[in-house]
Amino acid sequence: MTIKQIDKQYIANTYARFDLQLASGKGSLVYDETGKEYIDLATGIAVNAFGVGDEDWKNAIIAQLSQIQHTSNLYYSEPCALLAKTLCERTGMKKVFFSNSGAEANETAIKAARKYGEVNKGKDYSTIVTLKNSFHGRTITTLSATGQDVFHEHFTPMTDGFVHAVANDIEDLKTLVKTYKCCAVMIELVQGEGGVMPLDKAYVKEVETLCRAEDMLFVIDEVQTGNGRTGALYAYMQYGITPDVVSTAKGLGGGLPIGATMLGERAENLFTPGLNGSTFGGNPVCAAGALSVINRIDEPLLASVREKSAYIFDELRGASGVKSVSGMGLMVGIECEKDAGAVIAECMQKGVLVIKAKNKVRLLPALNIPMEQLKKAIRILKEACKV
Repeated sequence: MTIKQIDKQYIANTYARFDLQLASGKGSLVYDETGKEYIDLATGIAVNAFGVGDEDWKNAIIAQLSQIQHTSNLYYSEPCALLAKTLCERTGMKKVFFSNSGAEANETAIKAARKYGEVNKGKDYSTIVTLKNSFHGRTITTLSATGQDVFHEHFTPMTDGFVHAVANDIEDLKTLVKTYKCCAVMIELVQGEGGVMPLDKAYVKEVETLCRAEDMLFVIDEVQTGNGRTGALYAYMQYGITPDVVSTAKGLGGGLPIGATMLGERAENLFTPGLNGSTFGGNPVCAAGALSVINRIDEPLLASVREKSAYIFDELRGASGVKSVSGMGLMVGIECEKDAGAVIAECMQKGVLVIKAKNKVRLLPALNIPMEQLKKAIRILKEACKV
């Protein structure tokens, strides 16, 4: 049996896989089992921040593996502590809870919001407002937070306590806050799975103002937008706001599973021993890899992300077959006149890997993708879009 046949026989049928088996890679170039080369503009859905086989990341992980690969959270661990310190120093947040994924990071944010409501407003203040077209994870509770009905099908009843506002409509949000006993508002600044749609900056500032006026936590989901992806360390830094809670994952680990929930001053003391936990959260190997990633996301790298983003937008806006381009930094959605699936298939055939977000082609290249590789990939993409 081939690997593809084994996969189909033994792995749960939850993924509509492309007919492609990735076998190896280096940087932004990956190879299938036949040796065919592809320029990777997907990076494991914004996970491989520095591409495949990054030497600094790999060396940090190997060094930690030679010491201790895991310790429970009953003991102290140097990589875990240093990663938390670095995140707080880089963001101004006060404390961090580590988990294994974006969904878990968002679950922790939800727990923090509910605890805040109980302590500061009363036990009935447990409703969290999220946005329509949002995506917050695939656990039952983070699916409930997700403002897309398609993700709720087959899994009802959903977890109570979530209502969904229309994005960029502050009056709709205010109506929900008046109607329900709310403890928090949780938003993505760029709705990734919702079509790579950035929120209006004026709206986000109004949301922050409302949260302060109504004594609600302001929670930002940076699972996909975080860790340099949008041209800032975290996307909220481009909006001029101060969140109370920030969740992140994906690119933080550079290819190993880690989630982080950062707690600001209003949320830093909500958790006490026993109120939350994770067997693998803050695992030394994952934390060592994440520390390698976060320490290299500096201003020169972020400037290069913004430069590459501007190149992509300039090349694609107005190109043949391209109806619109949205996103921020190296998180780009392209609405094509052709079916997105057909564009993706043609790109793959010509050696470029891109993925989908709703009806759009989505680009999530490595932060350090060489410009010559990016230019080649965008040329191929433009050819695939052309009508």
